[in-house]
Amino acid sequence: MEKIIHRADTRSFSNHGWLQSYHTFSFAGYYNPERIHFGALRVLNDDIVKGGMGFGTHPHDNMEIVSIPLSGSLEHRDNTGRHEIIRSNEVQIMSAGSGIAHSEFNASKTDPVNFLQIWVFPKLRNITPRYQQKAFDLADRQNKLQVVVSPEADSDALLINQDAWFSLGHFDEGQSVEITPKMAQQGTYLFVLDGEVEVAGEVLKRRDAIGLSNYDSTTIKALKAADFLLIDVPMS
Repeated sequence: MEKIIHRADTRSFSNHGWLQSYHTFSFAGYYNPERIHFGALRVLNDDIVKGGMGFGTHPHDNMEIVSIPLSGSLEHRDNTGRHEIIRSNEVQIMSAGSGIAHSEFNASKTDPVNFLQIWVFPKLRNITPRYQQKAFDLADRQNKLQVVVSPEADSDALLINQDAWFSLGHFDEGQSVEITPKMAQQGTYLFVLDGEVEVAGEVLKRRDAIGLSNYDSTTIKALKAADFLLIDVPMS
């Protein structure tokens, strides 16, 4: 087993007044040659946006972009005419493909929104841009893993243009789950949203993360009640 640890306090932090952003991987003005990506996982930003503020219209291409609001709501607009509100317990995916321009604003004028912005390199390039969002039942991640993003078109999850899976879990203290790679040459990135877990001999707390590769199976145990995100991606 190979593992890489990213502690919460080792992330880059930028404070723009209206935006507070923690970067796990190199992004914008933050560059760390040891933190460019984990396999196909390119960006994991933990953003807090003030009420009424947001990211103006900007372009993307050939990237799978997943947004997960943790608290508050996001307002999405893009150049296809789509206008959506993404709320807590919903997940959004945008396959930028051959090119799309969008904006993301806090849907509230007063309350902050905290969301994860995650980028994954695509499997196929220059596809027709595609957008999906879906609400997920919290009960379906109680002491088990709930797949919210998947490459399998016939699943209940959002479809991603990559051999990647995103799973959310809420585990009570003392509960555990065994994980195995989804496919050959896959790695797993675990990001702790809240609480405390033990995995691969490491104790991880709020916003800590671990990347696992070249492993057959391992167990995630909640040392305290914990919420976490698993991202399974190709490593090459």
